[in-house]
Amino acid sequence: MLFSSTDIPCDYLGARRTGDRRKGERRKQSRAEPDRRGRERRRSAFRGVVLAAAAVAFPHQVKPESLDAAWLRPPVPAVTTTIESVVAVPAARAYDVFIREASTRYGVDATLIRSVMQIESAFDALAVSRAGALGLMQLMPDVAVELGVTDPFDARQNVMAGAKYLGRLLDLYRGNERLALASYNAGATNVAQYGGVPPFPETEKYVKQVTRLVASSRRARTK
Repeated sequence: MLFSSTDIPCDYLGARRTGDRRKGERRKQSRAEPDRRGRERRRSAFRGVVLAAAAVAFPHQVKPESLDAAWLRPPVPAVTTTIESVVAVPAARAYDVFIREASTRYGVDATLIRSVMQIESAFDALAVSRAGALGLMQLMPDVAVELGVTDPFDARQNVMAGAKYLGRLLDLYRGNERLALASYNAGATNVAQYGGVPPFPETEKYVKQVTRLVASSRRARTK
């Protein structure tokens, strides 16, 4: 059996007329506190602002709990230093530690090594001669490669290689320093060809200068 909506009272279907009593009475009542829905909307908006600020302040890949853990870590000890003065080392003594090491390793007198260094480069680790000799001991490039030098301007490598080369020459000439020095300057071939110090002005001057320095240093050491 079918019924028509006109046969059923409006209140039965839940429909309310415009003049519904409860709506009218509710409108007439005064509200003692702010509207609950409005209050919830304001709270929701406030939460959104807070979350947006947090998103800007903390990148997404960084978790807040990790930041808390970092803040709770104990402080790391730190040491602060200051340089109040600098004492310059004389060039003649700047490479003493390398000279002593080379002297001990290759059995060459430290005074001889230092004297050669002084005449060859005046203790300039970056010295380059017109002939292409390099560094403190003025090693020729082919000699430096033969002695395993990777950086001829590295003070330690240069001193160690120069002392090793001097040691070889002293062994070759049975401890004769003049011939070893002449060979260091002009080459063993020229020494062999002339049967002694070659008659080259540069070589003769070189041998005299180094031997004088060696003799002077040894005299000063014995006093």
